[in-house]
Amino acid sequence: METSIVQKYNVPGPRYTSYPTVPYWDNNGFSTLNWQQTFLKAFAESNLPGGISLYIHLPFCESMCTFCGCNKRVTRRHEVETAYITAVLTEWAMYCDLLPQHPLIKELHLGGGTPTFFSPENLEVLINGIFDRAVKAPGYEFSFEGHPNNTTRAHLQKLYDIGFRRVSFGVQDYNEKVQKSINRVQSFHNVAKVTFWAKEIGYTSISHDLVFGLPFQTLESIIDTIEKTKSLNPDRLAFYSYAHVPWIKGSGQRGFNENDLPQDNKKRMLYEVGKKILAEKGFKEIGMDHFALETDSMYDAYKDGKLHRNFMGYSASKTQLMIGLGVSSISDSWYSFAQNEKTLEEYYNRIENNELPVFRGHLLNEEDLIIRKHILNLMCRFKTSWTVNEEYFNELPDVLIDLKEMEKDGLLELKKNSITVTEEGKPFVRNICMAFDLRLKRKAPDTKLFSMTI
Repeated sequence: METSIVQKYNVPGPRYTSYPTVPYWDNNGFSTLNWQQTFLKAFAESNLPGGISLYIHLPFCESMCTFCGCNKRVTRRHEVETAYITAVLTEWAMYCDLLPQHPLIKELHLGGGTPTFFSPENLEVLINGIFDRAVKAPGYEFSFEGHPNNTTRAHLQKLYDIGFRRVSFGVQDYNEKVQKSINRVQSFHNVAKVTFWAKEIGYTSISHDLVFGLPFQTLESIIDTIEKTKSLNPDRLAFYSYAHVPWIKGSGQRGFNENDLPQDNKKRMLYEVGKKILAEKGFKEIGMDHFALETDSMYDAYKDGKLHRNFMGYSASKTQLMIGLGVSSISDSWYSFAQNEKTLEEYYNRIENNELPVFRGHLLNEEDLIIRKHILNLMCRFKTSWTVNEEYFNELPDVLIDLKEMEKDGLLELKKNSITVTEEGKPFVRNICMAFDLRLKRKAPDTKLFSMTI
């Protein structure tokens, strides 16, 4: 890949877990009452046909990883677990009180932070509390993020016993120098141990999260990391680009010199070499930065055109309504987004006052809904089309003009009523989506908002 192409398209851009992206939400036109109305509309349309999704944010970590951009609270005081679980279950009760019947839970994901900061017993209390007022949908999928250093066999067994079959372990990189620079030191032995425990217990989908573009990473360290990863034979892989956003995350992402980060073509080469090795080892590329073996349900979803993307990342099944519980969580009714308070103190305060802890959101207009479909198609299937009026929007001709340069560079194929991303264009899918992002085009940010696309 030519350096000029990488440098040409390596610009700040969203990751498109939503459209509109959070910085472009119209908070002035949003209210908690609006959110409740669209929440109930989505529930009526989605609960009985297939169920809803539930994301629970567990923010506590025992130490700060300096590559991390998530909302977290660093502490070693495990007595915080009980109060937090109580608050989350209170929030859940508020939602259930709005509903005419028990919800069917199709997908449930525990994210963080570090979900395995919580004891197995407390995680069981949390999940059982959820299902005091909910029912597991047919074919449900429960998943959680596990830290290899503190995930015990008891964690894995307890969560398996209450329905979890998918686990994702954060690996990042096995090189000791890289690990020390991001304050995430964990041995290959620890990752192997939890992976084999999960296999023995019966988990049907085990994922490892890798990151490229970290400080001090080299081709040698990426190759070594992927070779070690393949030896453990996970079912899925996320191979993320490191998002360097210290202007958002403050000191957390300034634990190293920015000159230590691989840039532009050097960074992209880490991905291209890694991707090539993964392909040789049987991993298929599905969506942006994700790979799966042909035996995994995520690959089936991609192959069948059913892959979905939301604030939890990629999903093998689409649910219209996703409720986010816990501090900073984001909910999605398809018609609107709603985000919870971002600090624990404010979150607890709202819960204690018997209020849904939503502090901002966005109601999608007709144009937003059309653009959202196109961006989801590109992110999940690497193609989109406009063969019916419901897929057309007034500024589409201008979007196609903007995409001509990318077509000339071989990143996509333009036809009369469709776009297909080429193999060469897959690393630039965020850039292609940006051509559809009318809100971004109409008001370019005057401060730093997004990480670099490459």
